[in-house]
Amino acid sequence: MRTLFWARVAAWSIAAIASVVVVVLATGVFEREIPGGSAGSTVGSVGGPFTLIGTDGQTVTEADFAGRPRAMFFGFTHCPDVCPTTLAEADAWLKALGPAGDDLAIIFVSVDPERDTPELMKNYLSAFDPRLIGLTGTPEQIAAVTKAYRVYARKVELEDGDYTMDHSAAVLLFDKTGAFSGTVDYRDPQEKAVEKLKAVVGS
Repeated sequence: MRTLFWARVAAWSIAAIASVVVVVLATGVFEREIPGGSAGSTVGSVGGPFTLIGTDGQTVTEADFAGRPRAMFFGFTHCPDVCPTTLAEADAWLKALGPAGDDLAIIFVSVDPERDTPELMKNYLSAFDPRLIGLTGTPEQIAAVTKAYRVYARKVELEDGDYTMDHSAAVLLFDKTGAFSGTVDYRDPQEKAVEKLKAVVGS
């Protein structure tokens, strides 16, 4: 499965990869100015109710994670770099957290409902820690959750007729009460990321 990730990198155009890099560089402003939020948006306005579809086709809402801290990442299965890298890092975070990692819900939400069916999400995540949770949905459901969680996502057409998705690269952290607690930035080293996760798990 991991070989397939890098095969995709070679197949995608320079423009597609460049667009992802732009998003990665932009995520550093998340903690200061929430992407997708109106002027004056605050950390308290990130998050809220959602209704999505799990990898077995079941309906999943925020209530299914009541009492559990969450780390939520928004991406897509055809992502050439940022998404597989972040999910691989999530594997390492769970190992570093030890038993405490069992309490943390790490959730990968698709921003590409056209292609990311529950079955595809399930197959994609099979290469990673089985505790990782995959969620997708209808275009309307994905639009609603990205708006509520202040996530940037945009479809970008490619010259070969295919498309990619520009999207926020930060991992959003929520404590056991569901309150937004900050982010793990794409550029954070593992030690810093694990420190942030320990804080949210212990909150």
